[in-house]
Amino acid sequence: MRVAGKEIKDIGIIVDLLNSAHVGRLGTVGKEGYPVIKPLNFVYYGNAVYFHGASQGEKIDDIERDPRVCFEVDQPIAYARRAGDPCGTDYLYRSVIIAGRAALVADEEEKVRALGMLMKKYEPLRAQEKFPENKVAITAVVRIDIESITGKEDIGSGKMRETVLKALEAGSSLPLVLEK
Repeated sequence: MRVAGKEIKDIGIIVDLLNSAHVGRLGTVGKEGYPVIKPLNFVYYGNAVYFHGASQGEKIDDIERDPRVCFEVDQPIAYARRAGDPCGTDYLYRSVIIAGRAALVADEEEKVRALGMLMKKYEPLRAQEKFPENKVAITAVVRIDIESITGKEDIGSGKMRETVLKALEAGSSLPLVLEK
């Protein structure tokens, strides 16, 4: 990491961000060799990231051709601005980047468990409902086995950092707008 002081060293913060983020971005190698990034819903479980989708399409084609992927989540925390100085605005954030290998989940039990975890995260009131077998059969579940994971943050310093940490603990609506 270029700026070591911004590295998140507490794995608990990284796990909390993965569990609370609602959108992740999957990076694959497209058929022409260019990077392809797609936003998607996901769940983190057991040192892996799971997502679901159609059983055919660009994501699946890319993963079958080259299973190496990158996955990113971020949390905008605050804009810290200095009155009278538009160039003095800082963007405070946390982010996680994962590198790993993706594969379609073939095991039916693992597939249903992953779908259940996705339901619990995104549709908790319906998480106990049984999935129709025909829907499970046509839904692809992909598991990213994590090879490396890094977190980065800039949450300010001094009094601003204290304010940000209190806001995060209180579950304040983000991003905040703070004055320097």
